[in-house]
Amino acid sequence: MKLWYEDKKLDPGIEKFTVGGDTVLDQKLLKYDCKASIIHARMLERNGILSAAERQELETELENLSAEAQTGGFFINPEDEDGHTAIENRLRDKLGVVGEKIHTGRSRNDQVLTALRLYIKDELLCVKKSLKSLIGGVRRFSNRWGRIEMPGFTHTRKAMPSSVGMWAEALVEALYDDLDQWKAAYALIDQSPLGSGAGYGIPLDIDRNLSASLLGFSRVQKNPVSCQNSRGKFEGTVLHLLGFIMFDLHKTASDLVFFTLPDLGFFEIPEDMLTGSSIMPHKRNPDALEILRGYYHVVLSYEFRVKSLGAGLISGYHRDFQLMKEPVIQAFEIVRESLFIAGLIFRSLKAVPGRCKAAMTGELYTVEKAYRLVQQGIPFREAYRMVAEEWNKKR
Repeated sequence: MKLWYEDKKLDPGIEKFTVGGDTVLDQKLLKYDCKASIIHARMLERNGILSAAERQELETELENLSAEAQTGGFFINPEDEDGHTAIENRLRDKLGVVGEKIHTGRSRNDQVLTALRLYIKDELLCVKKSLKSLIGGVRRFSNRWGRIEMPGFTHTRKAMPSSVGMWAEALVEALYDDLDQWKAAYALIDQSPLGSGAGYGIPLDIDRNLSASLLGFSRVQKNPVSCQNSRGKFEGTVLHLLGFIMFDLHKTASDLVFFTLPDLGFFEIPEDMLTGSSIMPHKRNPDALEILRGYYHVVLSYEFRVKSLGAGLISGYHRDFQLMKEPVIQAFEIVRESLFIAGLIFRSLKAVPGRCKAAMTGELYTVEKAYRLVQQGIPFREAYRMVAEEWNKKR
């Protein structure tokens, strides 16, 4: 049974098209939808719309449903359209008239927005934990191998002396930058839209502040139109953060593909982290690093998709917003897995001191020579020319 009035049977093709992937995607949001519904019921009790007994019946059934959903015992059927309908139909079937009261004071629009915000908040906390874990892993790698000198590169050519520690600590700083961006993204998401209805408020005296507090939001997103207009903007901000995390992992993966080339061999990755070739018996390939590198572009495309979906629309809700759920959910899954793989690699990654030392050839020290002349009072540009002429004679 659908939540909207249906005086004529909907064309099956239209029904399938408009439902899209919601029956699958909403499985991941069911526990958050149940949580929001439990808190909504408590608010309705405080406002005298539900009795204590009715609220308890609803809460018990919602907790049972949530537990079933997390253990694979509850599924959204295609005829339900989405998770919200599946939940309400279950409450109607089990509780009758009491189940019909749960939708008082809300719309599917603020219902999905609340579930998504709760999901994103949880996922962001997991990302934060993974970022800190990776920082610790890179630091341990740096502490072990950091003093080993290695060439620094510009234009993919030897440039100046560097070290394993300088390279590794650059990643650490980048990940701390991501943690700073994380704070801004989390603060933006940490606003409760529940009670904003379809985007124009609810003609009923409800306590939005109570719902926000019980759900763990720091504040209410007050203007109901703003709640709907934030679709695409808030998700886009989160995806922007996830994109920057993947940018840093992309850079690291690119470096490791290069530094582990047999011709360079500055670092070694264990054999059990490399794949083989179907035709070349000698090959050992860094496929995990290449996929890690490629995933940056996938997450970046999700950000563009979400931001473009929300553009060009007038204020208020549009069904286009339904298409934002998939890129957000998939991006979190990619970033969570990528951070895990990056941590796995750093736990096993080794520097090869001999290969690093052998690569520290004379051209890396030309800048140092020029500055020794500068310290003797020679203008930098003249010192530069002197060193360049000396180096060119040696070539």
